[in-house]
Amino acid sequence: MFRRREPVPFAFIAEADKYRSNVTPPPKERATAGQIAGRTLVGLTVVAGLVGALLFGMPALSPDSSPAQTQHSEASDR
Repeated sequence: MFRRREPVPFAFIAEADKYRSNVTPPPKERATAGQIAGRTLVGLTVVAGLVGALLFGMPALSPDSSPAQTQHSEASDR
């Protein structure tokens, strides 16, 4: 099931430490103004949705105070 790995020769590891690439990665492209504006609008939409959900949900989460009129059925009067 488990295979033993063969030991790596020390010389191979030493050569890997000395190796340096002369190829430089390309520079990262800067985001355009449209991309920044789009990301900002998406972020604001998400935040506005969360705030709106919190505002609409707060009345449901608040404990009910004693209602002004207690409801009772007509059957309990008789």
